[in-house]
Amino acid sequence: MDIVGSDHAALGPAGLALAEPVLAPVSTSHLLQAIIHDGPPRSVTLDWFFCNLRQRSFGVIMLFLGLAAMMPGISVFAGIALAALGIQMLLAHETPVLPRILGRRSVPAHRVIQLVERTLPFLIALEGFVRPRWRTPFVATKRFVGLMIVILAATICVPIPLSNVLPGAMTMLVAFAYLEEDGLLLSLALTGSLGSLLVTVVEVCGVFKGADFLLRL
Repeated sequence: MDIVGSDHAALGPAGLALAEPVLAPVSTSHLLQAIIHDGPPRSVTLDWFFCNLRQRSFGVIMLFLGLAAMMPGISVFAGIALAALGIQMLLAHETPVLPRILGRRSVPAHRVIQLVERTLPFLIALEGFVRPRWRTPFVATKRFVGLMIVILAATICVPIPLSNVLPGAMTMLVAFAYLEEDGLLLSLALTGSLGSLLVTVVEVCGVFKGADFLLRL
């Protein structure tokens, strides 16, 4: 009796080919858990981390930088990093390109694990209602998201107290929708980002009008 190889379709009782099982997409939380579980025990490099994340590397970095952008003191640095990231997405890079000195720099593995473990509850909670839908062309989506991230990064760097909070939150929402390929949530997040831009413009205009009023006193 001939043995059917793995490259042939399985046959059912009536001799009909059975459909191959469709694998569900791996969630971002499961991917991060697998990476920290199988990673080097002592230290990792950013190049290694991004290589394992592959196409999701942009989304994961956006998520962490969006969180950092909401914190006082480091929001400007996060905004500059987001701008650089957005430009690379506009150029349709597969993974983020870092300066060699940063990419090869070692980071203690336990610090990476702590950062991921702090983020996991938030990711798992959102994954409860976020799912792949409204699929869009990958490269075109990456470039449009990159453009929006550059705009959000510019508003994060505006030197007005608390003006960084809303664009930082929008960056995190855009990042998560991009990671999970949820076109519906991404559309809502991008619309919210435009609203965030409008709020920042109003704030800047208010500051200039207030300064002009004080100068006329």
